[in-house]
Amino acid sequence: MDKVGEVVQELLNSDKTAIAIDPGFGPAGFFDISKSVVVSWGVMIFLMILTLIMTAEMRVTNISKRQLIIETAVVKLRSLVGGGLGEEAKEYTGWLMTLLIFLGFSNLVGILGFTPATMDLNVTAALAITSIVLVQIASIRKKGGKGYFKSFAKPIAVILPMNILELGIKPLSLCMRLFGNILAATVIMEMLKTLVPIFVPAVFCLYFDLFDGLLQAYVFVFLTSLYIKEAVE
Repeated sequence: MDKVGEVVQELLNSDKTAIAIDPGFGPAGFFDISKSVVVSWGVMIFLMILTLIMTAEMRVTNISKRQLIIETAVVKLRSLVGGGLGEEAKEYTGWLMTLLIFLGFSNLVGILGFTPATMDLNVTAALAITSIVLVQIASIRKKGGKGYFKSFAKPIAVILPMNILELGIKPLSLCMRLFGNILAATVIMEMLKTLVPIFVPAVFCLYFDLFDGLLQAYVFVFLTSLYIKEAVE
């Protein structure tokens, strides 16, 4: 247990600054760019370039095998993500697909030796807050301003405080679940590298960095889709 605690402390207390910027004013370190920001931007730039390459020369007729594979993958992904939204919330499928792809690749960078951006609590908190804000927007668009505020007193007025409290609980739950699972996977991998430095970590990497990373991305998106569906009902 002491060894696990040491690894956790080392990961949490490690220098997270990628680019130090000293403009000569403001608090020290305030303008520094963290490693998680660099990794996040790296993932986004990679995905944008990949998208441009994969969607180049697309046609309506006589499509290529590459286009067929891409279209099939998009349809499958749309079905996977949008299946739980229902007809009333299907317009949010695009956002959820984008979020799933970004989270999936962000979690997978651990295979390449980078620290996943989702191991930074600031990143997971920002993603969780963004998702919950979208949920509230979806609810307002569906119910209108008056209906939105009335929904906090449903099914009975006595649970109004609980419904208001949920506004903070849901993003906290999303944030801590993603952060905690990615941190736990990283800790386990670091322990394995210390105890069994040859072969075994590579095998477990397939689970913790590949399967578990994709699973956590899906869980985050799945819960967000449930919140959206609940908000528009």
